[in-house]
This record gives sequence, C-alpha cells and structure tokens, in this order.
Amino acid sequence: MLMEAGLPGDLPRISRQKGPAPRAGIVHLGLGAFFRAHGAIYIEEATEISGGNWGIIGVSLQSPTMRDQLSPQDFVYTAEELGPEGAKLRQVEIVREVLVARENPDAVLAAMSDPDIRIVSLTVTEKGYCHDPATGRLNRAHPDIRHDVANGRPLSAPGYLVRALQRRKAAGLPPFTVLTCDNLPDNGRLVKGIVLELAREIDPELADWIEAEGRFPATMVDRIVPATKPEDVESLAEKTSRFDAAPVLHEPFRQWVVEDDFVPAYCGNARPDLAAVGVELVGNVTPYEHMKLRMLNGTHSSLAYLGYLAGHETIAETVADPVLAVYVKNLWRNEIIPSFTPPPGVDIAGYADALFARYANPGIRHRTWQIAMDGSQKLPQRILGTLRDNLAEGRSCPGLVTAVAAWMIYVGGTDLKGKAIDVRDPLAGRLKTLSQGAPDADGKVAALLGVRDIFDAGLAEALRPALTDAYARLKAEGVHKSLEALA
Repeated sequence: MLMEAGLPGDLPRISRQKGPAPRAGIVHLGLGAFFRAHGAIYIEEATEISGGNWGIIGVSLQSPTMRDQLSPQDFVYTAEELGPEGAKLRQVEIVREVLVARENPDAVLAAMSDPDIRIVSLTVTEKGYCHDPATGRLNRAHPDIRHDVANGRPLSAPGYLVRALQRRKAAGLPPFTVLTCDNLPDNGRLVKGIVLELAREIDPELADWIEAEGRFPATMVDRIVPATKPEDVESLAEKTSRFDAAPVLHEPFRQWVVEDDFVPAYCGNARPDLAAVGVELVGNVTPYEHMKLRMLNGTHSSLAYLGYLAGHETIAETVADPVLAVYVKNLWRNEIIPSFTPPPGVDIAGYADALFARYANPGIRHRTWQIAMDGSQKLPQRILGTLRDNLAEGRSCPGLVTAVAAWMIYVGGTDLKGKAIDVRDPLAGRLKTLSQGAPDADGKVAALLGVRDIFDAGLAEALRPALTDAYARLKAEGVHKSLEALA
C-alpha cells in the first residue's frame, strides 16, 4: 500500500500535539497555502501569547481537497520555512475544521452566523470577488452573482458574506468584521463596495445596516509562498518520519499591516492580539499597500511573464539572469519608486534591496507559471495603476510597458519559440481568441487593449503606440535583447 506521495503506508500521519484548538472566533474563506503560511500562523502565535477563542474554521468554496487532506490529521499541518541556511519546521494547530461550501452551504452559513464568530477573513484571490478589475465594481453579469441574488444558498465569496450578514441581522446579532487578505488596491474599501452592491440587489435595508454597522479594515499581506508539490510532501516525510498531506512552504520574511477598525467587541475581544506578534496596526494602510503592490507584486508579475518567455522556471532563476536582474532593479529605481509616496520612516531603496534578496533565495522555488496565473485580474492593481500615475506625471515607463507586452504574448497561448502555453486565467479563452484573431502586433495589441475588464479607454489609447513597439520587439528579438536595449 502506498500513500499519496508514494511513501510507505505504515508511516504515521501527523496529529494534534498541543490539545484542542481554541473555540472558533474566525471563519476563513479560501483556506489555501498563503493563509495557512501567513495569517493562520500569526493568529496561532497571538493566541499562544495572549489567549482568546480564535480558532479558525476554514472554508473551501469549491473543492473538497483541503478538507480531505487535513481531516485525517486533525486539521493540523506543517509550515516549512525555507531560508538560505536551511529549513525550519512548525506544526500549526489553530484550524478546527474545514467546510466545503459546494457540498454544504448551510453549514458554512451557520458557522458564519454563530455569535462566537467575530471575524470572517478571506484569501480567495482577485477573481474570487466577482468584480470588474478595471472599475472595482461588482460584476452583476457574473453567473455566480446572478445566482446569489436569487438564492439564499450562495456560490460566491461576496454571496456568502451577504447572506451570512443577512442571517445575523435577522437574529439580532452584530455583523462580523470582514478582513480581506487579498492583493487588491484599498482592499477593505473595495470589498465593502462589492458587498454593499450585492446587498442592495437583495435587500436595501440589509445594505444600509451593513454600511452602518459593518467593518472592512484594509490590510497588506506579504510572504512568498510557493505551491506545494508532491516531491515537497515526500521530502518532508523523509525529514520527519511522519506523513503530512498538506504542508506549506514559505520564506522567512513576513509582514501584515492591518487597519485597526473592527466591529466593537460584544463577546470578548474584537480581534486577536495581533500586535503582540508583530502585526502593524495602523490608521491608514494605503502607503504600505502601494509600496507592496507596486514594488513586490508589480515586479513579481513582470518577472513572471518575462522570465517565463526567457525560459526560466522560477523567480530565483529569473533574477539570477544578469539581464533580468538589471531590468528589475531599473524598474524599481526609475519607474516604480517615483510613482508613490512610501510609508513614513521606510528606507525605500533598502526595501528594494531586501526584495531582490528574497527573490534570489535559492530555497524558494516560486514558479513563473504559477505567478503568471490570473493576469487579467492582477494587472490593473499591480502594474496598470503605476503606469497610469507615471503617465499623468509625464514619466515614461518602458520597463512596465514591456512587462505588459510580455503578458499579451503569454495570453496569446504560444511562447517565443512557438511552444503552447497552459494559460490559467478567467478570461483565457477570450484573450487567446482576440490575440490569435489579429494578423500582426498592432492588431493583437489593439484587440487586447479593447478588453474593458482590464484596460479603461483612456489608458488603452495612451499605451497603444509604446505597447505595440514593445510587443513587436519581444517577438522579433526575444527577451534578452529587448531588455538590453532598455538598459
């Protein structure tokens, strides 16, 4: 008999060592690798130091995989920190259970409606909010949103938030705090707007109550968490002589900045003692968010598309390429740092140096293909906002324009050597059809710039000439010669 990773069947499964998890105070939608390697660890550490009933009920909105992996091991898992000096292991035990929304939506709504639940947090990725990335508004035409307006058993993350808040209002309970941990600009305000739009479609009085009583603090999260591969599971089992079906891998660095605006406490504390474990509780997250979205996420996506087209599998390999290393450093210095005001007291050049060191960490194998996923949802906040601000100030942005051109080639479905690309994106079919339906660089760029889900008309018009040149140059000369010309 063999286990999932091909290990001997008699290898013991990991199990809970610290006793039962605290009573649940948080429901988390989207219990993927990032939250388990970031927020869950912070919350567990805060609970260990300061106490409180902050156990986590995880929710998988679609797939039962996470529940099926964690349930046989009491919902505990290993977090493996991968630093240049070697690995460090921590067993995380703050998760109490995992629910699968598609299997039992009523169980999820009941959990979110429990009076003990004070926070509902989310990592559902940009596409999980069913919004138009170009405008930040709810996408009312999204099939899940159309379903959720008409049905009390929702499909989407916004639908679960609204229907659970509806139940709480009917029961005379306060709302929970909605704590989004996704990479969205001004994410608290954005998610509040999406929730209120959907609530008004269902019940205007409910929307008024949410607007008056609810809290949607903005956050900035930062930690590189590569996808866990089967060989990672096997390697961990060899190190520990125990089997963990769902470990997470992460870099040593972590940061969490949270706007300290939670629904007032009505049964104990309003939130875990996050400050005790290094979370920065602030009045305004925006400067931190701009810094991270533009300097980390913007360059991560730029390196992902250009690195992939240059034949590099990981970000570490990409920045080990001297041409791409010069490119990303120039991108920070000349195009990204001038576009925003950094948080008070931050050494922005030092922050860029630290980012480069994190990218170059040989212990982290963060695949360019993984980062390249869902680009239609990521580009507006990671790159296009920076382009828009620079263009308004009269600054040219050849590096960022080249990154967008690389994305356009990528979503066309064929790399620079004619090999097919497995494009994973909510708009993948539409983007590929638009690209392949145009005869030349000018036509392809024009067609993709016409996708209003991504590009507004004004930005599209301003970018078209430079994007067309960058696209044609990448196709004709390849990544290295194109970037050498920029340098």
